[in-house]
Amino acid sequence: MSLPKISPQQAKQMLDDGAILVDIREPDEHARERIADAKHMPLSRLDEADLSLHRGRPVIFHCRSGARTAGNAPRLAAKLGGECQAYIVDGGLAAWRSAGLPVVTDRRQPIELQRQVQIGAGSLAFFGTLLGLLVSPWFFAVPLFVGAGLMNAGIIGFCGMARVLMHMPWNRAIYLTPARRD
Repeated sequence: MSLPKISPQQAKQMLDDGAILVDIREPDEHARERIADAKHMPLSRLDEADLSLHRGRPVIFHCRSGARTAGNAPRLAAKLGGECQAYIVDGGLAAWRSAGLPVVTDRRQPIELQRQVQIGAGSLAFFGTLLGLLVSPWFFAVPLFVGAGLMNAGIIGFCGMARVLMHMPWNRAIYLTPARRD
C-alpha cells in the first residue's frame, strides 16, 4: 500500500488541526535537526515501535528527503494497521525547511553518521591518491583499501568505518545512550 504525499504546507495545516508528525530518521539525524513536536520513531526500530499514539488522528511521516519514507510506505501503513489516515511529507525535512517552515537545529550535535563516513572515506581516498602521485606509489593502497571497504559495505550491509565512528567521542552521546523518543 502506498501512502499519499502531501506538501509541507498541507502537513503544517493538518498538524495545526491535530495530526501527528512522525520522524522516521535515525537518532543521529533527528538529534541534529528536526521539526518541533515531531515524534521520533527510527525506521530501524519500526518493528518495536508503538504507533497507538495516533488515537484516530491522522499520522504524517517524514524523513530527510521523502525517499526513505516513500520506499517504506507499505511497512509504515502495515504498522498502522489501517486504523487511521496516514500521509508522507513530499520532499521530507528538506522541503519543509525550503517552504520556510520552522525547524529545530542543534549544531552542538555531530553531523549524521552517513556524512561522517562520506567525509572520512573521501578524505582517505583523496589524500591517499595525492600522496601516491607525489610521494610514493605505495600510498595508492589507501584509496584501494577504502574503495574495497565501501564496496563491501554496500554488498553485505556492514560498514566498519561507521562502527568505528560511532565510538568516537563526539558521537558517544548519541550512540551509547538510549534513543530519544521525542
